Amino acid sequence: MARGPISPRPKASRRNKSCPTKRRALILISSGRQLPLAEPADVKSISTGFFLVEMAQVLKEFENDYEFTFATPDGNAPQLDINGMALSVQSIEKTGAKTIPLRMQQRRRSFDVNSFRQRHPELVARREQDVQLLERHIGRIPVSELLPNSEPELAEYRPELIRRLDKLPEGTFHSLQELVLRHRDPADPFTFADFDFIHTPGGHAPMVDFRDNPWLGETLHVARENGVIISLICHAPVAVTSTRQRIDAQGHPYLVSDNPFLAATISTVPTIGELFALRFLYPRVPGKRTRTSYFVDTAVKEAGFNTCDLPQHRRPATGLRAVRAAAHRQRPAGHRPAGRQAAQRPHRHPSRPARQRQAVERATVTVHPADHTVGDPVEQMDHWIGGGFGYAVIELGSG
Repeated sequence: MARGPISPRPKASRRNKSCPTKRRALILISSGRQLPLAEPADVKSISTGFFLVEMAQVLKEFENDYEFTFATPDGNAPQLDINGMALSVQSIEKTGAKTIPLRMQQRRRSFDVNSFRQRHPELVARREQDVQLLERHIGRIPVSELLPNSEPELAEYRPELIRRLDKLPEGTFHSLQELVLRHRDPADPFTFADFDFIHTPGGHAPMVDFRDNPWLGETLHVARENGVIISLICHAPVAVTSTRQRIDAQGHPYLVSDNPFLAATISTVPTIGELFALRFLYPRVPGKRTRTSYFVDTAVKEAGFNTCDLPQHRRPATGLRAVRAAAHRQRPAGHRPAGRQAAQRPHRHPSRPARQRQAVERATVTVHPADHTVGDPVEQMDHWIGGGFGYAVIELGSG
C-alpha cells in the first residue's frame, strides 16, 4: 500500500527467498469522475469511476507477497463507481445471466432490500470481501453519484459504504509524472524495474484520462523497457492509445515513430456491448438516446492496433493466472533498470527504430478477453460485463 514516499527495496532482496521483503506491483487507477456524453445534448456528462471488482481479486491474490504502490494519471484520488458495487456485478463470469433477473427483482412493488440481500448471500459476501480489501489497501476515496438507472439496492448501499469509507485515512496516489521523473533521476532509488507487474482496473473512468495521455504513454514504455507485465481490464485497454506518445527530457510529448506496443492484439469493450449498456443499463439517461463521446474498441483500432474476440471459455481467471505466472518469473541474471535518463526524441538516437523492430519481433503477447460477441442480448451483455469485458496481459520484449 502506498502511504507517503515510496521506499526503495534492497536490490539484492528480489531473488533472496530467505528475505521477508515483499515484491512490488503498481496498481494504476483512473481518476476520472465525470464521463462526457455526446448525447443527449442537455446532459453533458454522468458520474463515473473505477470498478472495484476488477481490482479486488488482484489485491486478494497478491497481498501476502506484494507491496502495492497506487497511482493515478494526475495523482488525484480515484472515484469508486457505485454501479460496480451492484450485486449482479459480483457474479463475475455469470454477471450477464444474473443482471436482468436481479434488476427485475428490484423493480417489483414488493421489493425489500433486506430480503433481496438474504436471497443472494454469496453475492453479498463477495462484495463485502472486496470492500475489506479496499479498506486495507486504499483508504478513503469518493464514491460516484447514483444515476437514474442505477440498481435500486444501491440507493441504500451507497450511504452505508460512504459511512465506512469516511472512517478511513486517505491513501497516497502518485502521479505518473512524479513516478517517471523519479525513475529518470539516477540519485533516486525508485525505479520501475522494482515492479513485477502493473494492473489497471476498468469501469468507464479510463475513457476520461487514459486515451492519448503522453505521461501514461511514457509510463507504459518505461514499464516495457524494464520487463514489467502490463495487465489491463474492461475499458482500461484504451490506455494503449497513449503509447503513440512519449515525454522527452524537457517534459514535452513527442510521437513514437516505431511503437513496439503495436505487436499486441487488444481485446476490450466491444461497441455492441457498450450500446447495450447505454440502452438498458445504468449509463442510460432515461427516455433519451444515450451515447458516449467515443467507443473504446474504435479508439484502439484508430490508434493502429489489431483487436480480437476469443472463445467464451477464455475468462478473466485465465488472465489472472497469466499475471500470476508472469509475476513470479525469474528475471534474467544481471537485470538492470532501463531508461534512468529521460527518453530522447528519435532523431537523437538513429538506432532506436532498429531496436524497436527487434523488440516487436521478439514480442510475446497473451490476450484474455472475457467473451466473444454473440447474437443473444443476454450473451451480448455477458460479453460486455462478464467479469472483465476483455482482459489483456501484455509482455513485450524490452528491446
